[in-house]
Amino acid sequence: MLQKISIQQLTLGMYVEKIETEIPQTKVIKPGFIRRPEVIEKLMHSGVKSIWIDTTRHLESGMAQHQQSLYRGKYASLGADIDKARELIDISKQQITRLFNDIYANKPIEIEPLEKLGLSIVENIFERQHAVAWLSGIRDKSAYLMEHSLNVAFLLVNFGKYLGFDRKTLQELAIGGLVHDVGKVLVSDEVLHKPGKLTPEEFDHMKLHQVFSQPVLDSIPDLSQVARDVSLMHHEKLDGNGYPKGLKGKQIHTIGRMSSIVDIYDALTADRCYKKAMSPSEAFKVMMSLTPYHLDPKLLRSFIQCIGFYPIGSLIELADGRVGLVWKENLDDFSRPVVKLFYSVKSGRFRDVQYIDLKKRQDLRIARATNEAVLGICVDAFR
Repeated sequence: MLQKISIQQLTLGMYVEKIETEIPQTKVIKPGFIRRPEVIEKLMHSGVKSIWIDTTRHLESGMAQHQQSLYRGKYASLGADIDKARELIDISKQQITRLFNDIYANKPIEIEPLEKLGLSIVENIFERQHAVAWLSGIRDKSAYLMEHSLNVAFLLVNFGKYLGFDRKTLQELAIGGLVHDVGKVLVSDEVLHKPGKLTPEEFDHMKLHQVFSQPVLDSIPDLSQVARDVSLMHHEKLDGNGYPKGLKGKQIHTIGRMSSIVDIYDALTADRCYKKAMSPSEAFKVMMSLTPYHLDPKLLRSFIQCIGFYPIGSLIELADGRVGLVWKENLDDFSRPVVKLFYSVKSGRFRDVQYIDLKKRQDLRIARATNEAVLGICVDAFR
């Protein structure tokens, strides 16, 4: 017997026959039991308003709880870490927003809040690196500058940790990432948010953000040279054709070379008003083409090894057409991570979430890295 209920009434163990939504492109799911809590969360985020359930079919409450406990025990170990990482990201965004507002209002900048935030980023990279990487994939197109600054900080710390830097230097890298684009706050909004290619005159104005950054950085007391170099060198090129100073070769030391790599990677893998995000593997191919004239090839190889060809939180498609996010790396084989599957290219439908360790499933392989634009779906509800 079918009964219509609201999405808020849906619980584990119910048998769903069909869904109703006000969003036309939302596909009807295949009938089945609700075995995992994230399925309910996915339906809510997909705009589902009502559910038709078969009241004659229901998993035993103990079985439903068993399914949930299996999920929690085997693959939800990141749950608590993700909550803590989410709190860090929320606090970081608030701090960066205050920083940008103070710069725009020409108020003095204090170093202490930046140092505390930089230390928190370092500690979280050491304690819950996977959780931070997972959440940093969620971006708000309207807040690009803020999220780009935060992601550059995370990526620099992760990269520096991989290269064996001490924690003090990692903290300075984090601060450098947070302030690396401060000059853009003073760039014309029409140029900064233009949904298309910049004219030569507009690009010259955009490049002024490096000039605008200098006095802001000078006004921050006790700002380290490492943090300054991240900001002032991330647009320099090894062949001398970068800006603002046209530094060349050995004039650009390791910190500057790292920041250039990280800045480009995050920009390529972000959605913007004028372009779609690239997958990490697509971004790496573009970046390899920029060596050795723009980027340092040895450092770029190290960065790719640090991030992984299939980074945590990136979208992949298996050879059988199933799609999901990279959930966890296998350190002894980066090409075969644990994946969280929830969509089928063949059916064009979302499916029950399934976690698969590809290291243990040699019959399965990743066919390609992909992205939401290619698939025409949004996956934020699954992060």
